[in-house]
Amino acid sequence: MKRRRPAHAGTFYPATRRELVKAIEDSFTHPLGPGRLPEGVGEGRASVGYVVPHAGYMYSGPVAAHSYYRLSREGRPEVVVIAGPNHTGLGLMASVYREGVWETPLGEVEVDSEVARLIVSYTRMFGFDEDAHLYEHSVEVQVPFLQYIYGKDLRIVPIVIGLQNPDTSRDLANALYKIMTENGVDLVFLASTDFNHYEPHDVTVKKDMTAIERLLSLDLEGLFRVIEEKHITMCGPGPAAALAELASRLGGAEPVLLKHATSGDVTGEKSWVVGYAAIEYPRR
Repeated sequence: MKRRRPAHAGTFYPATRRELVKAIEDSFTHPLGPGRLPEGVGEGRASVGYVVPHAGYMYSGPVAAHSYYRLSREGRPEVVVIAGPNHTGLGLMASVYREGVWETPLGEVEVDSEVARLIVSYTRMFGFDEDAHLYEHSVEVQVPFLQYIYGKDLRIVPIVIGLQNPDTSRDLANALYKIMTENGVDLVFLASTDFNHYEPHDVTVKKDMTAIERLLSLDLEGLFRVIEEKHITMCGPGPAAALAELASRLGGAEPVLLKHATSGDVTGEKSWVVGYAAIEYPRR
């Protein structure tokens, strides 16, 4: 069985089970977080998916916790599809992890090989590849949050996107739409992205909200347009745009910005920050 070992335990998040659980719980109870721990898994499917950040837990964990708190109130999905950007430049430009397990300090998570196969078969631009996933953190840092909510009863499909443009996002959204509507798979889609990078807090907030407004409007083309026009250094527009497009195709309810903050809100250093957002895409 293929086994993807954690590449960022001890850096982006703690390397021991006890410390990792504490870091996750601290994210939920942090003043920038939802302020409470999840109370157990709920019932029913309330969302299409969520935007989640992917920095170190001390920076973006509280913002991510807003999405995971809302997710915890839903029923357990058959599979969670997690798409993030390719920061390393390795592997295919649109990469799906085929099969096996992913390890974290909280244990193992199974890759849903059948849903992975369907994604590749329904897309034009995505293929099976492991190299893009070897050291990529944007997907990895989501897995412990999911394990905290669901325990061992969890299946994922990791996706890493290097070629981020409207066609790639639409290609993935169309595949997920077919899997949900034609194959009847109960899935949740997590789009992993951070927003503007390494500018002053006030500049980043303004730029982030310009991009977030496009995501809340389900405007795939508009997102990529404002990123280029306003020079917004959002690292995962592809996954986020795919989620907005999927929600649009499914006729979901109006998206909800759960939380926006910057690294400066955590550290107090606001001259050089990264923006983070948690966004929910509800179902009708």
